[in-house]
Amino acid sequence: MGETVLALRDITRSYVSGDETLHVLRGVNFELRAGETVALVAPSGTGKSTLLHIAGLLDHPDGGVIEVAGRDAGRLPDKDRTAIRCSEIGFVYQFHHLLAEFTARENVALPQMIAGTSPSVSRRRAEELLGVFGLGHRLNHLPGKLSGGEQQRVAIARALANAPSVLLADEPTGNLDVSTADIVFDELLRVVRGSAVGALIATHNEELAARMDRVVTLRDGILVEG
Repeated sequence: MGETVLALRDITRSYVSGDETLHVLRGVNFELRAGETVALVAPSGTGKSTLLHIAGLLDHPDGGVIEVAGRDAGRLPDKDRTAIRCSEIGFVYQFHHLLAEFTARENVALPQMIAGTSPSVSRRRAEELLGVFGLGHRLNHLPGKLSGGEQQRVAIARALANAPSVLLADEPTGNLDVSTADIVFDELLRVVRGSAVGALIATHNEELAARMDRVVTLRDGILVEG
């Protein structure tokens, strides 16, 4: 494996609910390397999404250190955190969240243009990525004209559009039928490994988790191997 692209050190996060304090993360330590795929397994409501949001700089921990691509990103101003999210982190969710009024190509090109890439280069990159996912013939289709599996492929391509060093995915195939989920997941792993991005993928599916390089489980607010 390559260099460390994401490191979480002693991450804590609690929420106050009435008179009760819920300690969701109790000192999480984790490292993700370039080219590595890691399954994050945890029951619903145990802090899985909270952990992904903190790792992706969408939420602030109560304590601990977040390093992205070798940079201490946790304590940076919001503007700098946003810049790191844009350039270094890709997100895939259970629901694709594609922009309905834009074509597949435009959905993948848009994040690149927001990051400052020219429209022509962004379109070419979008076409290349969509071609890798077998969607070269669907470039000009709106999301509503795509199947569920195709929509999720577009969402994955969008997450990889800015060549991030870290990919975070929260149940990326959880909204698909079993056969489609298998196909999309195989394509996701193939493309991730080919691009040397480090991927932390939350899933309830033990078969999908077993296809990844290793598995970490969130138990009582702590990450453990296996």
